[in-house]
Parts: sequence; C-alpha cells; structure tokens
Amino acid sequence: MSASKENHWRELWKTEDWLAVWVGFIIIILILSGLSLKMPSFRWTTGGELASFISKTTPALDKLIVTAEEKGEKALADQAVAVKVAFDDKDRIAIGDAVKSLAGIKDIKDEALKKKVAALSKSITIQVEALPGKVFSGGNIRQAVFIGLLYLLVSLIAFALMGEPTLKAIGGLIFVFILTWGALLIAGNYTINYYGLEYVLWCLIIGLLISNIIGIPAWLKPAIRTEFYIKTGLVILGTGILIGEILTAGAYGIGQALLVVGVVWYVCYWLAVKMKVDEKFAAVLSSSVSICGVSAAIAISAAIKGDPKKLSYVTSLVLLCAVPMLVLMPVISKYFGFPDVVAGAWLGGTLDTSGSVVAAGEMISESAMKAGVIVKMSQNVLIGFVAFILAVVWTFKKAEEVPGGEKPTLMEIWYRFPKFVLGFIIVSVVFSFLIHPAVVTQTKGVLGGLRTWWFAVAFTCIGLDTNIKDLAKVDGGRPAAAFLIAQAFNIFWTLLLAWLIFGGVLFPAPKL
Repeated sequence: MSASKENHWRELWKTEDWLAVWVGFIIIILILSGLSLKMPSFRWTTGGELASFISKTTPALDKLIVTAEEKGEKALADQAVAVKVAFDDKDRIAIGDAVKSLAGIKDIKDEALKKKVAALSKSITIQVEALPGKVFSGGNIRQAVFIGLLYLLVSLIAFALMGEPTLKAIGGLIFVFILTWGALLIAGNYTINYYGLEYVLWCLIIGLLISNIIGIPAWLKPAIRTEFYIKTGLVILGTGILIGEILTAGAYGIGQALLVVGVVWYVCYWLAVKMKVDEKFAAVLSSSVSICGVSAAIAISAAIKGDPKKLSYVTSLVLLCAVPMLVLMPVISKYFGFPDVVAGAWLGGTLDTSGSVVAAGEMISESAMKAGVIVKMSQNVLIGFVAFILAVVWTFKKAEEVPGGEKPTLMEIWYRFPKFVLGFIIVSVVFSFLIHPAVVTQTKGVLGGLRTWWFAVAFTCIGLDTNIKDLAKVDGGRPAAAFLIAQAFNIFWTLLLAWLIFGGVLFPAPKL
C-alpha cells in the first residue's frame, strides 16, 4: 500500500471530520441500544411570571368553556370552570390538580375540542410544574452530570485519536460544560424563552465575558474545539430531519419554502458579495436569513468550513432581529387584517425557530399557528439539502484552487468533501426509512436534547475564542447591513408568497 493511500485510511480515525461522524454515530447507537438518559429540565417560571401566563391564557380558557357548553360537553365545561377558579386563586398546586383532571376527561365527543383541551392542558402544566427549585433538585443535577460524563468520555477518546493532550483537556472540558449548563439555565426562564432569546445567545455571552474580561488560561485552551462539537451535533441533527416530514408538511408549505429559500438566499448572497463580503461569509448570512436562522447558519458554516467567529457574528444578528419580529409581526397581521392562515404562513417563513413561530402564531389564532408550523417544518427539512449542495460547490471551488489549474478528480473531491455532511445524510436516511417510527418517536427527545448540548458547548467555545473588539470591526459593518436589507426583503417577499399560496389567490385557501 502506498504511503498516500495509507494516510487516507488513517484519516478515518485521525481527522476531526471523521471523528465527529464516529462520535455522532456512537452516541446515536448508544441511545438506540437502550442507554437510559433523561434530559435535565431547565424550565423555570417564577410566581410573578406564572401570574402573567395565567392572564394571557385566561381568554383561551374562557373560549374553551363557552365552546364546551355550546356543544353539550358538560363535564368538560365544569372542569374548565374549576381550572378558571384555580386561576383566580393563583394557587399553583390547585391549578396543577385541576388541569390534570381536565386532561383526564375521556368522553369528549368532538375531536377538534379534544385536541384543544390536550394542547391547552399541556401548555398550562408545563408552566405550573416549572418550579425554580426543580432545576436544582438532586435528580435534575444528576441527569446533567450523566450527560457531562458522556461528553467528557467521547471527547477525550476523540482528542486522543487526534493526537491532542487528553489529560490537560479534562479540566477545560469540565469547565466548558459547567458554563454551558449555566447558559441553558438562563435560557430556561419563562420570560426569556417567551421572547425567543435562545440558549446560543447566553452561551456566547458567558463565553465572551470570560474571554474578554478575565482571559483564557492555558489549561482551558485544549477544550475549545468549536468545529468538532458543531460537526458532532450536526450528525446527531440528522435523527430529527426526516424525509417523510416533507410529505407531511403538504404541498403549500413545500412550495412556499422552496420559493422563500431559493429567492431570498440568492438575493442575500448577491447583495453581500456586492457589498464586498467574502463568499463563505455571504453563504452563511444567506442561509440564516432564508432557511431557519441559527440552525441553518451552524450547518452551512460547518459544511463550507466557515470561520467560527463569523458564525458568532451571524448568530448575534439573527437573535437581535428575532425579538422585535416575534413581537411586531402578530401585531402587524392583526392591524392590517391579514387572514389567519396567511399571517401564519408569513410568520413561518420569516421567524427563525419553531418555538417562536408557535408563540407568535398563538397570538393570532390556532389556524395561524398551524399554518406557521407547516411552513417552518418545510424550511427546516431543507437544511440538509442546502448543506449538501453547498458542501459540494465549495469542495469543487477549493479543489480548483490547487496550483496548476487542473480539473479536480473525483477522488480529490472526495478527500476534500466535509465527511460530517455524509454522516448527517446517512443518519437522516436511516431514521427516515430503516428505523421503526415508534423507535424514532421514542428516542427523539433524548437525541434532540443531546444535539442541543453539543451545539450549546460549541457556542460557549465560540464565545471563549472570540474577541469583541475584533467582532465589532468585522468588514466595517457591511455584513450586518446586507443581513438587515435581506431580512427586510425576506419579510415582504414571504408575505407576498403567503398571500398568493395560502390566501386563495392561486389555489384554494387551506382549512386549518
């Protein structure tokens, strides 16, 4: 065997790209094999926040009571009134007991009403049970420690295979994990969660505060492996991007998603390049605006080997825009009298996370929320396709830059292609077609939680590895200007598409 071929084989267990794939596969296999991991809870709602939640939820409860009475569902109406009484008393335990009884009513004849009861009961129960003390309970802390041990073990094995110092990294890995736990704790608060201030923001802030105020000690540096954590998280992300969901989303959602992603991505990319933003940076900006914000930025940046510091910059832009859009778009929809499904499709195509789409949609109506989720689900599914296409394009671009200008061979492209993208696709295909749907559903929560942990650790590392002064000087503000202009175009373009597709102009308006 030639030395060149031997080196290529060694890459399978020596390079960051391949090791991210193997670590992702190992984590997934462990969970499928029955490894019992329970995600720690970070939700916490103070007494004052619960009172605010009750005030916002009371109109929905009143509507449920009226509808139940109109449809002759006496048992349901009586129990909903009992919940209302507990609401008035603001007694957390009494509310929990009353909602439990409400959710337990079995003989509701109207199917639509049954779904409303289930959704309302779930949302109330989540907030009632989100006691601040539960986050610090022994059981909850223990669950976080188990995840920390898994993270420590697989990271040390990977570091050893890459030839990195393992013993020196232990203290840093533990410290990064603790910082990440703190960021997730902040993000779990009801008010912060309501306004869509995602965990990535707090991971970045905590990391930035330490790196820019205290500085990074030598013992911490070996643990800061941002790209390795991101790539591992993206392989795990494949378990949640199911090809079957494209069909579930429906033709309307798919049609709008394709037109939004295709047109907005091109406009943002063209604009950014015209404003002298480098091509990789422009691709990450375009993907964040057109697909689904932070998740798309993470995936595309890793696929084209973007600069993690520029990824941090894009993430900050996304989150700065997210809050005003979440608050203002439902208000604008109501003020101008947009049909509910049109408003929902507009929200789904512009807001960056499923959670923010649900929250904003519920400010309008249930049908708006459903339309928003359909569109957002369609866009989320496109992450993998866009990442794959851009990975191929950038692999060709990089290979063609080899001195001599020779056309790259297929083997050369294979060696340069980011392997974690293949890992992502393999996992997505396996979970879409080869694993029983019941198993997919059963493991979805744990694998989704682990993916969040790995992404959170990555963003903590980005903060630790970033100098705010350097970030503020990035390309003289041109990327931010390109992002904001593209986001404005996205808002108007998506509204037009939502009106044409969901508003009954080109097709019959869907009944949701």
